[in-house]
Parts: sequence; C-alpha cells; structure tokens
Amino acid sequence: MTDLETRAAPSRAGALRRAAPALAGYAAVRALGLLALFLWSEARDKSAYTLLTARWDALWYTRVAELGYGYEVRLANGDVHSNLAFFPLLPWLERLVAAVAPLSYADGGFLVSLVSSLAAAWGIFAVADRVYGRRAGVCAVLLWAVLPVGIVQSMAYSESLFTALAAWSLYAVLTGRWVTAGTLALFAGLTRPVGLAVVAAVWVAALASFAGERRAAGADARDPQDAPDAPDTPAGQEVPAVPDTPAGPVTPEAPAGSGTRFRRLLGMVLAPLGTAGYVLWVGHHTGKGPLGYLDVQAGWRNGFDGGWAFARFVADKFTSFPAALAGVGLIIGVASVVWLYVTGVRQRQPLPLLVYTGVVTALALCASSYFGSKPRLLLPAFPLLLPLARALAAPRIRRSMAVLGGVAVASAVYGAFWLNGSGPP
Repeated sequence: MTDLETRAAPSRAGALRRAAPALAGYAAVRALGLLALFLWSEARDKSAYTLLTARWDALWYTRVAELGYGYEVRLANGDVHSNLAFFPLLPWLERLVAAVAPLSYADGGFLVSLVSSLAAAWGIFAVADRVYGRRAGVCAVLLWAVLPVGIVQSMAYSESLFTALAAWSLYAVLTGRWVTAGTLALFAGLTRPVGLAVVAAVWVAALASFAGERRAAGADARDPQDAPDAPDTPAGQEVPAVPDTPAGPVTPEAPAGSGTRFRRLLGMVLAPLGTAGYVLWVGHHTGKGPLGYLDVQAGWRNGFDGGWAFARFVADKFTSFPAALAGVGLIIGVASVVWLYVTGVRQRQPLPLLVYTGVVTALALCASSYFGSKPRLLLPAFPLLLPLARALAAPRIRRSMAVLGGVAVASAVYGAFWLNGSGPP
C-alpha cells in the first residue's frame, strides 16, 4: 500500500492528530471569546452564562425540551409565535443530556453546542484538508472561529450542531460514503430548515456520479480497449492547488459496482427524511397539510421573497446620514458574500460544496424577516471561507497566524459587546 493510499483511509487517531492544530486553535479562539464575554458582562452586572443559554432562541429550544410542542405566544398585532418553528434535534439532545446527567435543559444546550462546535471545526478542517490541504484546513477553521458573530458557536443555539452535521455529511460525499452522507443529512434536516442545503448537496453529487458512470459506460462501449473503469468519483473534486498535501487522494479508491450504486441510492433516500418528516408532522399537527410549516413561519413574519424585503430594508437606511453608513456596510457585506461564492466557483470547488453554499446563502439573504440575523444564518456556509483560507495558507504561516490573531481579538470584543446589547434574535 502506498503512502497516498494510506492517507486515503486514516485511522481516527491519525485523523485527530492531523486536525489537532486546527482544533487547538479553534478552542483558543473560542476561549478568548468567552473570556471577553464574561469580563464585559461582569462589568455591566450581567450574567454571561444567561446570555449564552437563556436568551432569545435558546429559551425557545429549552421550552420545547421541557414542554414539547404546542407552546405559542400571541402578540398584540395578531402575530403568533409558535415553537413549532424550531426543529427538534437540539431539544431532543437537551432532554437526553438532562436525563443522564444532573444538568438543566439550558445546561444541556450549552454542552451540546460546545461539543458540536468542536465537531464542526473538525468537519470544516476535514473538508478543507481534503480539497486544498492541511494548512488551508487549519486556516479555514480559524477563519470560521473568528467570524464577528462567532460567539453564537458557543451559545445554546443550533448553528454549531447543524454545521457539524453538514460539514461531515459533505466530507462523506467527497469521500464516497453515501449512506453516512445521507444519514447525517437526515439529522441536519431535523436541526434547521436549511437542512435542505445538505439534502441538495447529497442529491446533486449522487446524480452527477450516476451521470459520470453513464458517460464512462458509453465510452467503454465505443472503445472497450482504451476506456478506463468508471469510478465512483464524488462530483466536482479537483487536484489541490496549494503545495500542502491533502489528507487523501481526490481520485477514486475503487471502481463503482452494484453495491456502491445501491449505497448511493440509499443515501439519496435517507437524506431528505429529516426535513420532510418534521415538516409533514407539523402540517399534520396543525391540520394545515404539507404547507403547515410555512404558516408557522408566517406567524413569525418570516418567509422567502427572493430578497425583496431585505433590499427595501437596505434602501431605507439611506434616508438619513448615520443610517446610510449602515446601508453602505450592508451592501459591502452582501457583495463580499457574493464575491466569495463566485471565487469558489472560479476556483472549481467541488460541486457538493457549491450547491450547499449556494442554498444556505440564498435562504439566508432572501428571507423576508429578521434582517439582523443574516450574519448568524450564514455561519453554516463555511465553504465561503475557503478562498480566504487558501490565500492565508500560501504565505508564511506566522504572518497568517498574526493576522488571524488580531482578528480573533476584535471578534472577541465584538461578540461581548453584541451579546450585551441587541444580540441575536
């Protein structure tokens, strides 16, 4: 077995050792963020732990864990905020933690988020390492950690849990583990509505693999002497473009056979079951049929309008001078997101990553409400960071770490200021 083949199927211990620098750096950044939050909150006579576990959406998740579904708040304007809007996996895990340990549901949510954030960091590293090499993987994880709203990764929210499931599902797709990819997509679909993005990535990659096999079979029929075996290549992979060697080859490990095709089909079947199952259950529970979940979201004044409401929100900022600065910042932010996605396309990111990122970004930017939440909703779109990770991986690593260190300090201060102020909805 060659050295390259050995790296294609590393042991768990070997994979953990390879990811150790990224995980250590991630833990350090998150510890810095939590320290800044606790110091800032102490100075303002607030409880940092309450901000992390018992405010905003975290309260809704713990109520689902404690009371189940059916709780709602009716506002004076007629809106109905129902806890059916919150997908069940995080509350289930909170309830599980509280059942096996002397912890509250809020404690369970905090613990799940801490563990999930590390799992997400490892998954992001695994994906970036697979495609662009180890140094890019480390940089991708640190970039995700130092995002201005990175403190959400440590809150009793579902972002970290979802990102962990999504990242590892994408890694499973890239390595041809279709049943694993479908199973993780199923659980991602039980975590957040944007689980549709993971389902789309699994399906598009699987269909592309089937199409590739058909083309290879046709070529083999035309010239059986020269045509190579049809591989089970996850769609859209490319040879790494940085000097560092990726964790495993991007070429197939074995020719596709009937067993592989069956596993691919099984992964496709499993992937949408989480999202579809919960949405259909909500429709049955509310008596409004398959579209019942959309009615629940409408009660929160949330929907999908192609970004029209967000565009009007940005335009309204230009009615006064101070607000116009915020409007300019929003335009720059959206343009940056679009530029990063286009750059990923030009750099030929693997197709599953492009599909996943495109759906997450579209759902985040084109939602019709909670405009202040859009940076948080973009947290799972970690492939957007890969072009920046590649750029940071190219020069001297000390220079890159110095840049990331400075951004980490700024992110920690901003996170403490943000949670002690408006915070995430």
